[in-house]
Amino acid sequence: MLSNDPKVVLKKYGSSFFWASQFLGKKLSNQIARLYKFCRYVDNIADSNDPDRESMLREIKHHLTKHDGDKPIVLKEFMELATECTIPIAAAEELMLGMLSDQGVVEIADESELLRYCHSVAGTVGIMSKEILQCKNDESTYYAIDLGIAMQLTNIARDVLEDAETGRRYIPSTWLAMKPSDIAKKNEADLSKVADAITRLVTLADSYYKSALLGIHLIPWRSRIAIAIALRLYRQIGIQLVRNGTKWWHGRTIVNNKNKLMLSIFSLSDIILKNVPPHNTNLHTNLSGLAGVKKL
Repeated sequence: MLSNDPKVVLKKYGSSFFWASQFLGKKLSNQIARLYKFCRYVDNIADSNDPDRESMLREIKHHLTKHDGDKPIVLKEFMELATECTIPIAAAEELMLGMLSDQGVVEIADESELLRYCHSVAGTVGIMSKEILQCKNDESTYYAIDLGIAMQLTNIARDVLEDAETGRRYIPSTWLAMKPSDIAKKNEADLSKVADAITRLVTLADSYYKSALLGIHLIPWRSRIAIAIALRLYRQIGIQLVRNGTKWWHGRTIVNNKNKLMLSIFSLSDIILKNVPPHNTNLHTNLSGLAGVKKL
C-alpha cells in the first residue's frame, strides 16, 4: 500500500530521485513526486503476485482515455497532474503497454526490442517529466527520452539476478542465449558470460547518458541542476558495478550518501550553458512510431 504523500513514496522507493528532486523547489518537486507515485503504483501492480494484475493494468490503460466507471485514486491524481502540466496521455498509455509486456516470462530477443522496451517503461517517463519541468524546446523531448532509456538500461544491468529469479531476462538473446532460470542458478561457468553482457548494457547506457547530458542545457535553469544530479547518481550505479568487477551475483549495487554528495557537487559543472547540437537520430533508429520520437 502506497502512502498518500507522494514525497514519502519517492523517498522510500527512489532515493536517488528524491535526493535530486530537493533541488527543484517546492512546486516542481511535488509535481515530480506525484508523477513518480503513479509510475510506482503501476510498477508495483506489474511486479505483484496478484493473479488479476494484468486485467488491473489493462483497466488503468483504459481509464487513461475513457471517462467511464470509477478510477483508482492514484489514477485520478495522475489525471489531475496531466491536466495541470499538459502531460501527453499517449506517453502514459505506452508506459502501460510496457508494464503489460512484463507479464509472464520475458526473454528479450535483440537490441532493438530492448531499446523499445526501455522507451516504453522509462523513455515515456522522461517525456512526462519534461512537461513538468516546462521544457519548451521540441528537441528537449528527444534528450528526455535518452535519459529515460539510459536509466532503464542501468536498472536492467543492476537487477539481472533479481529479474532472472522472477522469470525475466532483458539482456538480448543475441548477447546472452540463456534462460532466466539458468541465470538465476548462478552457475560458476556462466558468471563471466552474464557479466560480459551486463558490461555491454552499461556501455550502451552510457551512449544515452552522454546524449542526455547535452540535453540538460535545454532545461530551465531552476531545474537543470536536479536533472544533472539524477543523471550522475544513476550513471554511477553502472560505473560502480563494472568497476567492482561486475559481480552481479552479489545483488544490487547502490550509491552511498558520501558518493551522492560528491556527485552532486560535481554536477555543477554540467549546468554551465553550452550550445546544444542537433539530437543524434541514430540513437532513435529502433524507436520508430513510439511516443515522442521524431519521424525520420
